[in-house]
Amino acid sequence: MKKIETVAIVGLGAVGASYMSKISECVPEKNMRVIASGGRADRIRAGIAVNGRKYFFPVLVPEDETGPVDLLIFSVKNHQLAQAISDAKNQVGNGTIIMSFLNGIASEEIIGRVYGVKPLYSISMGLDATRDGDSTVYSTLGTIQFGEAKNEKGNYSRRVMLVCDFLEAAGIAYEIPGDMKWALWKKFMINVGMNQTSAILRCPYKTLHKSQEARLVMRRAMEEVTAVASHEGVILTENDINDAFARIDKLSPEGRTSMAQDVEAKRKTEVEMFGTTVAELGKVHGVKTPVNELLRSLILAIESSY
Repeated sequence: MKKIETVAIVGLGAVGASYMSKISECVPEKNMRVIASGGRADRIRAGIAVNGRKYFFPVLVPEDETGPVDLLIFSVKNHQLAQAISDAKNQVGNGTIIMSFLNGIASEEIIGRVYGVKPLYSISMGLDATRDGDSTVYSTLGTIQFGEAKNEKGNYSRRVMLVCDFLEAAGIAYEIPGDMKWALWKKFMINVGMNQTSAILRCPYKTLHKSQEARLVMRRAMEEVTAVASHEGVILTENDINDAFARIDKLSPEGRTSMAQDVEAKRKTEVEMFGTTVAELGKVHGVKTPVNELLRSLILAIESSY
């Protein structure tokens, strides 16, 4: 494979729609695939709006056998991952590069076990997309961080270089951290604090920018992540927490986290990937996690009220 030419995605929510709209500027329609079925497939065929422009992405049902793609992107919620892996199996071949934009610290391992093809570690940072029905709006795409578990500048793997070339052609900013496991945990730490707090408050980013009480809750939740991370061989410091707040403060004031959007739309949240994961790791390592246990309980109580 000389370059990435064909691209498939599973999950066309706010994140997936934002990136696919940008990718469509450099990839011909005949080389793009959205994997979906049922009513969701019908809605995508009818058109997905991104920043006011309607896109008609080619849709394939999971049963279609069109051969593997060069790049497969997962952009679903964690509780949808098992079904997404099953739906996308016909898109995967020996040369397929897989990227997962799921929140959390486990999706790459789960996908790799099923397919026998290890995905590149991938993180979407700073994208402020908001979805309302089949319409998505964003002001910044942020940056995609990706790579192998370890990456040495000047000695990147072939598939990392292929993705570099692809993202540059698409005009999508990217970074290649030296240690992607550490980067994955840092993003996890940010989401644990930011997403859960915003979901309970049902608030936009501007509340997280201005409210000292909300910022204290976020900080305490992040501190519990740093505590369990150290037992997992990942060192996150106070400086990393401060940097997390600096990143949060750059997000559009009127934007909302994916979890806040889920609560407002009365959808299932990813609380199991956030508060529950921290609490369970805390029990394994003998680390107290009262803030995340409380946040988890409050979010589950909100879900039970739907």
